[in-house]
Amino acid sequence: MLEALDGNELSALIGLIGGILLGLAARMGRFCTLGAIEDATYGGSQIRVRMWAIALGLSIISVHFLSNFGLINSLASLYLSTEWNPYSSVLGGLLFGYGMAICGNCGYGALARLGGGDLRSFVIVLVMGVSAYITISGPLAKTRASLFPVMPLESPIPPSLSYLGFHSLGINPVIGGSTIGVIFLIYGLYNWKNKIQFNSIFWSVIVAVAIVAGWLGTSWIASISYDPIAIQSFTFVAPAGETILYAMYGSAINIKFGIGAVLGVLIGAFIGSLIKGHFRWEACEDPRELKRQILGASIMGVGAVISFGCSVGQGLTAFSTLSYSAPITLFCIFIGARIGLFQLIEGFQPAE
Repeated sequence: MLEALDGNELSALIGLIGGILLGLAARMGRFCTLGAIEDATYGGSQIRVRMWAIALGLSIISVHFLSNFGLINSLASLYLSTEWNPYSSVLGGLLFGYGMAICGNCGYGALARLGGGDLRSFVIVLVMGVSAYITISGPLAKTRASLFPVMPLESPIPPSLSYLGFHSLGINPVIGGSTIGVIFLIYGLYNWKNKIQFNSIFWSVIVAVAIVAGWLGTSWIASISYDPIAIQSFTFVAPAGETILYAMYGSAINIKFGIGAVLGVLIGAFIGSLIKGHFRWEACEDPRELKRQILGASIMGVGAVISFGCSVGQGLTAFSTLSYSAPITLFCIFIGARIGLFQLIEGFQPAE
């Protein structure tokens, strides 16, 4: 059966399977970027931040070991084959984080909520996807390309912390990368104020499996396919726009990994919400909430394109390669989200 699929279709199938896992993790394991930030900031719980650390630590270790054996060609990915632009990471991360807080979801979270019947998230996904493509190839494309050009890598050192350690200190990239991954695992698993439950650990592992499977699957397909296949893993903002385009022009556009990923999250979230008994149709009743969601989704779409990834694309996928961009972008996403949450919860007006 697989022999009948071309490289793009196989890539989309890998994205679909991994996306289903991520959709299940969001609905059944409550794996969520904004939720983790809200819990840590206002809820006094770091459980979901630690879930993120576990998924990230496992992803870093796995990607570095599999790259060492030639099973993942992370050096051919966008994150390690182009020059890092710190301005893209900072501005894009701040915009994405602020937009995420304003609209109440990241791209991944909006897809997961939509799979559970939340029609408000349908608006977020549409606006975010269109906003991303306005920035990629629409009216804002020239401005983006002139301010944040994508330049081929000229340095012999890939823009990765593990390769920097190798060239600067002679530390083997696998050992250096795995050491960083273990640090994240220790933080995630150590019994701090709140003991992390098996269910949270399990779904963190599932997220890591999905991220690594994306890298592994697309690397394998690229090695056997005559079609040019991008080596990548999960990100959800630009792929939301790709999915909208595919829905309209499917006969003229190749299906891709990202389209499969978007559909997979919707399917996984739908299944997860049915299992948990949480599926229900919800709509926006307040025009002010709808305005805020449209504004936040628009900002989020622009920010994700500028930073070359969303909270998952940079915070897990790029971070698993220890790309320079990932920790800076993730930190700026956190700062942007904190600003947005502060505005929503506490307001910018001085107390009387």
